[in-house]
Amino acid sequence: MVNDINFIEFVKPFYEKKDIMHDLSHIDRMMNSAQRLLIHYPEITDHELIRYGCYFHGFIYLEEQLIRDYLYQQGLKEPYVEKIIRISWESQKDEVPESLEGKLLHDAHMIEGGKTYLIVKSLCTGTARGQSLEQTLEYFETNVLGKGACYLPEAQPLYKEMQQFARDFINDLRQGLHGV
Repeated sequence: MVNDINFIEFVKPFYEKKDIMHDLSHIDRMMNSAQRLLIHYPEITDHELIRYGCYFHGFIYLEEQLIRDYLYQQGLKEPYVEKIIRISWESQKDEVPESLEGKLLHDAHMIEGGKTYLIVKSLCTGTARGQSLEQTLEYFETNVLGKGACYLPEAQPLYKEMQQFARDFINDLRQGLHGV
Protein backbone atom coordinates (compact mmCIF):
# COMPACT_ATOMS: atom_id res chain seq x y z
CA MET A 1 0.00 0.00 0.00
CA VAL A 2 1.04 3.53 -0.71
CA ASN A 3 1.13 6.05 2.13
CA ASP A 4 -1.93 8.34 1.74
CA ILE A 5 -0.10 11.59 2.46
CA ASN A 6 2.72 10.70 0.09
CA PHE A 7 0.21 9.68 -2.57
CA ILE A 8 -1.74 12.96 -2.43
CA GLU A 9 1.54 14.93 -2.46
CA PHE A 10 2.50 13.07 -5.63
CA VAL A 11 -0.75 13.61 -7.55
CA LYS A 12 -1.72 17.07 -6.34
CA PRO A 13 0.67 19.11 -8.55
CA PHE A 14 -0.80 17.51 -11.69
CA TYR A 15 -4.23 18.97 -10.88
CA GLU A 16 -3.34 22.39 -9.47
CA LYS A 17 -3.30 24.28 -12.78
CA LYS A 18 -6.29 22.55 -14.31
CA ASP A 19 -9.65 24.25 -14.70
CA ILE A 20 -12.34 23.74 -12.06
CA MET A 21 -13.89 20.86 -13.98
CA HIS A 22 -10.61 18.90 -14.20
CA ASP A 23 -8.91 19.64 -10.88
CA LEU A 24 -8.96 17.35 -7.83
CA SER A 25 -12.70 17.96 -7.43
CA HIS A 26 -13.06 16.05 -10.73
CA ILE A 27 -11.37 13.08 -9.07
CA ASP A 28 -13.66 13.40 -6.05
CA ARG A 29 -16.69 13.30 -8.38
CA MET A 30 -15.29 10.25 -10.15
CA MET A 31 -14.67 8.54 -6.82
CA ASN A 32 -18.26 9.26 -5.76
CA SER A 33 -19.57 7.77 -9.01
CA ALA A 34 -17.25 4.78 -8.64
CA GLN A 35 -18.52 4.18 -5.09
CA ARG A 36 -22.11 4.15 -6.35
CA LEU A 37 -21.22 1.65 -9.06
CA LEU A 38 -19.10 -0.55 -6.77
CA ILE A 39 -22.22 -1.50 -4.82
CA HIS A 40 -23.25 -3.58 -7.84
CA TYR A 41 -19.85 -5.30 -8.18
CA PRO A 42 -18.89 -7.05 -4.94
CA GLU A 43 -16.36 -9.06 -6.93
CA ILE A 44 -14.24 -5.89 -7.12
CA THR A 45 -12.64 -6.13 -3.71
CA ASP A 46 -9.52 -4.04 -4.31
CA HIS A 47 -10.82 -0.53 -3.77
CA GLU A 48 -7.27 0.84 -3.63
CA LEU A 49 -6.88 -0.17 -7.28
CA ILE A 50 -9.98 1.88 -8.09
CA ARG A 51 -8.62 4.81 -6.09
CA TYR A 52 -5.26 4.76 -7.86
CA GLY A 53 -6.96 4.51 -11.24
CA CYS A 54 -9.16 7.51 -10.42
CA TYR A 55 -6.30 9.71 -9.28
CA PHE A 56 -4.05 8.82 -12.21
CA HIS A 57 -6.93 9.29 -14.64
CA GLY A 58 -6.20 13.00 -15.05
CA PHE A 59 -2.58 12.69 -16.13
CA ILE A 60 -1.84 9.11 -17.23
CA TYR A 61 -1.75 10.36 -20.82
CA LEU A 62 1.03 12.83 -19.94
CA GLU A 63 3.12 11.04 -17.33
CA GLU A 64 2.69 7.28 -17.61
CA GLN A 65 6.38 6.56 -17.00
CA LEU A 66 6.54 8.91 -14.04
CA ILE A 67 3.50 7.17 -12.54
CA ARG A 68 5.14 3.77 -13.08
CA ASP A 69 8.37 4.95 -11.47
CA TYR A 70 6.46 6.37 -8.51
CA LEU A 71 4.50 3.15 -7.96
CA TYR A 72 7.66 1.02 -8.14
CA GLN A 73 9.35 3.39 -5.66
CA GLN A 74 6.41 2.78 -3.32
CA GLY A 75 7.18 -0.94 -3.40
CA LEU A 76 4.30 -2.06 -5.63
CA LYS A 77 5.02 -5.10 -7.78
CA GLU A 78 4.90 -5.11 -11.57
CA PRO A 79 1.62 -7.01 -12.07
CA TYR A 80 -0.18 -4.59 -9.73
CA VAL A 81 1.42 -1.55 -11.36
CA GLU A 82 0.30 -2.86 -14.75
CA LYS A 83 -3.28 -3.18 -13.49
CA ILE A 84 -3.22 0.39 -12.21
CA ILE A 85 -1.83 1.70 -15.50
CA ARG A 86 -4.34 -0.30 -17.54
CA ILE A 87 -7.41 0.88 -15.66
CA SER A 88 -6.13 4.46 -15.59
CA TRP A 89 -6.02 4.35 -19.38
CA GLU A 90 -9.36 2.53 -19.60
CA SER A 91 -10.99 5.34 -17.58
CA GLN A 92 -10.50 7.79 -20.46
CA LYS A 93 -13.76 8.69 -22.20
CA ASP A 94 -12.62 7.64 -25.67
CA GLU A 95 -11.20 4.29 -24.56
CA VAL A 96 -13.02 0.97 -24.78
CA PRO A 97 -12.29 -0.68 -21.44
CA GLU A 98 -11.77 -4.42 -21.25
CA SER A 99 -11.38 -5.08 -17.53
CA LEU A 100 -14.29 -4.83 -15.11
CA GLU A 101 -12.36 -2.27 -13.05
CA GLY A 102 -11.64 -0.27 -16.20
CA LYS A 103 -15.32 -0.35 -17.17
CA LEU A 104 -16.26 0.82 -13.71
CA LEU A 105 -13.80 3.74 -13.80
CA HIS A 106 -14.67 4.64 -17.38
CA ASP A 107 -18.37 4.74 -16.56
CA ALA A 108 -17.75 6.60 -13.28
CA HIS A 109 -16.01 9.23 -15.40
CA MET A 110 -18.87 9.37 -17.90
CA ILE A 111 -21.63 9.75 -15.28
CA GLU A 112 -19.78 12.01 -12.85
CA GLY A 113 -21.82 14.88 -11.54
CA GLY A 114 -25.26 13.61 -12.51
CA LYS A 115 -27.88 14.58 -15.07
CA THR A 116 -26.97 18.25 -15.53
CA TYR A 117 -23.22 17.78 -15.44
CA LEU A 118 -22.47 17.52 -19.18
CA ILE A 119 -23.87 21.02 -19.63
CA VAL A 120 -22.20 22.50 -16.57
CA LYS A 121 -18.84 20.96 -17.43
CA SER A 122 -18.97 22.13 -21.03
CA LEU A 123 -19.97 25.69 -20.16
CA CYS A 124 -17.31 25.99 -17.46
CA THR A 125 -14.61 24.41 -19.62
CA GLY A 126 -15.51 26.60 -22.60
CA THR A 127 -15.28 29.68 -20.40
CA ALA A 128 -11.92 28.55 -19.00
CA ARG A 129 -10.65 28.12 -22.57
CA GLY A 130 -11.81 31.61 -23.48
CA GLN A 131 -14.44 30.38 -25.94
CA SER A 132 -17.53 32.35 -26.82
CA LEU A 133 -20.87 30.78 -25.98
CA GLU A 134 -21.35 29.95 -29.66
CA GLN A 135 -17.95 28.25 -29.85
CA THR A 136 -18.74 26.26 -26.72
CA LEU A 137 -22.11 25.17 -28.09
CA GLU A 138 -20.55 24.14 -31.40
CA TYR A 139 -17.86 22.17 -29.59
CA PHE A 140 -20.50 20.53 -27.40
CA GLU A 141 -22.71 19.57 -30.35
CA THR A 142 -19.76 18.18 -32.31
CA ASN A 143 -17.79 16.43 -29.58
CA VAL A 144 -20.09 15.66 -26.63
CA LEU A 145 -23.73 15.42 -27.66
CA GLY A 146 -24.51 11.89 -28.78
CA LYS A 147 -20.93 10.78 -28.12
CA GLY A 148 -19.51 8.34 -25.66
CA ALA A 149 -20.87 5.18 -24.13
CA CYS A 150 -21.09 3.42 -20.83
CA TYR A 151 -20.36 -0.28 -20.51
CA LEU A 152 -22.00 -1.23 -17.22
CA PRO A 153 -25.77 -1.74 -17.22
CA GLU A 154 -26.12 0.40 -14.08
CA ALA A 155 -24.42 3.37 -15.75
CA GLN A 156 -26.06 3.16 -19.18
CA PRO A 157 -29.46 4.64 -18.23
CA LEU A 158 -27.77 7.40 -16.24
CA TYR A 159 -25.63 8.41 -19.20
CA LYS A 160 -28.63 8.22 -21.53
CA GLU A 161 -30.52 10.55 -19.17
CA MET A 162 -27.53 12.95 -19.13
CA GLN A 163 -27.40 12.97 -22.91
CA GLN A 164 -31.15 13.56 -23.25
CA PHE A 165 -31.09 16.39 -20.72
CA ALA A 166 -28.16 17.97 -22.58
CA ARG A 167 -29.90 17.63 -25.94
CA ASP A 168 -33.08 19.25 -24.60
CA PHE A 169 -31.11 21.97 -22.83
CA ILE A 170 -29.08 22.86 -25.94
CA ASN A 171 -32.20 22.91 -28.12
CA ASP A 172 -33.98 25.17 -25.65
CA LEU A 173 -30.93 27.43 -25.30
CA ARG A 174 -30.51 27.74 -29.06
CA GLN A 175 -34.21 28.65 -29.44
CA GLY A 176 -33.85 31.28 -26.74
CA LEU A 177 -30.68 32.72 -28.27
CA HIS A 178 -32.23 32.96 -31.72
CA GLY A 179 -35.58 34.33 -30.54
CA VAL A 180 -37.54 31.32 -31.72
